[in-house]
Amino acid sequence: MSRKASLSGFHEWLPAERLVELHVQDTLRRVFELHGFANIETRAVETLGTLLRKGEIDKEVYAVSRLQGEAPEKAEDTNRLALHFDLTVPFARYVTENAGHLAFPFRRYQIQKVWRGERPQEGRAREFTQADIDVVGEGTLPFRYDVDVALVMAEALSELPIGDFTIRINNRKLAEGFYRGVGLNDTAGVLRCIDKLEKIGEDEVARLLREEIGATDEQAQKALALARIRTEDPSFVDQVRALDVHDELLEEGLSELAEVIGQLHRRMPGRAVADLSIARGLDYYTGTVYETMLDGHEQLGSICSGGRYDSLATKGNRTFPGVGLSIGVTRLVMRMLSQQMAEASRSVPTAVYVALTQDEDWETALDTAALLRSRGVAAEVAVRAEKFGKQIKYADRRGIPYVWFTSINDGVPNHEVKDIRSGEQVAADPHTWAPAAEDLAPTVSAPTSDIN
Repeated sequence: MSRKASLSGFHEWLPAERLVELHVQDTLRRVFELHGFANIETRAVETLGTLLRKGEIDKEVYAVSRLQGEAPEKAEDTNRLALHFDLTVPFARYVTENAGHLAFPFRRYQIQKVWRGERPQEGRAREFTQADIDVVGEGTLPFRYDVDVALVMAEALSELPIGDFTIRINNRKLAEGFYRGVGLNDTAGVLRCIDKLEKIGEDEVARLLREEIGATDEQAQKALALARIRTEDPSFVDQVRALDVHDELLEEGLSELAEVIGQLHRRMPGRAVADLSIARGLDYYTGTVYETMLDGHEQLGSICSGGRYDSLATKGNRTFPGVGLSIGVTRLVMRMLSQQMAEASRSVPTAVYVALTQDEDWETALDTAALLRSRGVAAEVAVRAEKFGKQIKYADRRGIPYVWFTSINDGVPNHEVKDIRSGEQVAADPHTWAPAAEDLAPTVSAPTSDIN
């Protein structure tokens, strides 16, 4: 991870690093599919009009154009093509265009690259991979899907070698109802102030609430008291009610958040907290909101976030509400590699290197490799005969665990395989021999610590 990229913000992993990234993607894919999410892939480009519809993020968008275009394209042309900066906007377009062919609620997962023109730093890149899951309904979407996606993500993250993590969950209805109940009707403004709590502290947030929102000292202290509440179980409900604020929307939000936290506390204890300071996605989230932090790596920011949105997309008089979460795969892998949280057992898929005793035996070596591959054992063949020691060193340098030797006696091949880690060499039959299960393919795991 100390290597400097030739093009800032665009990572190219070495083979062993790429195996870690693939392990993350394969793990997520397996868990998502176990929970019934179907995979889709959307195109890399959208029109600027589509991409900019949800907010002013034009400085982060990479526009594309043909070098041999008939005329220069204008920056403000909304029909101009640009690379997508997330997977949610393309998914919304996908839903509206294919609504007649989808069965709702539609459960989808998507693992793709996205592009965003921001300043590269640890955890942020200009080209990166995201992994999203969403459940989208037509007209309505039952609340229990909010619980569903949180459980899926908790399970998926638990199967990665990333240590402990915490899903911080809040509910927009709870927050807005509370602020409304204390007389602060500019709920979006209050949320913007509370969102700065971790960066500037309570005193500065209280000042902002008074000066920008017009809150009284009592109202500001009530808002801060709500933001201090954090529990791993539904006991936060009693703490909120102890603040003696009443509002119908507040009660709805309390009920919803209690169900999400209650189920996570029961099924994935220690993985989630009700954190009533979370205020994300001010423009579009309407209910449950999620942020996920790696314990001990909070400076990295959220590695997985999302929430409920009542209107992912609309088509005529049809509305498609949804709830979803997105994992920053590249952000996560960057931290896993830089902090040596995971490593690959080897950098190549090859389990067996078929050596050559003499050049005339190449056909026999090809036959041996073909027999091994037919049973799922990855093998590669030497292209010329060299000293055995040199061939073993080559396999060792590549990280290949086994070297296969064949000698021909009276036209009959005799096979032996050597585990170059232990030095053990035994007779073997290419029709039946198989490596130890852990050597069949590269594995990714947390490094083992030496115990003195």
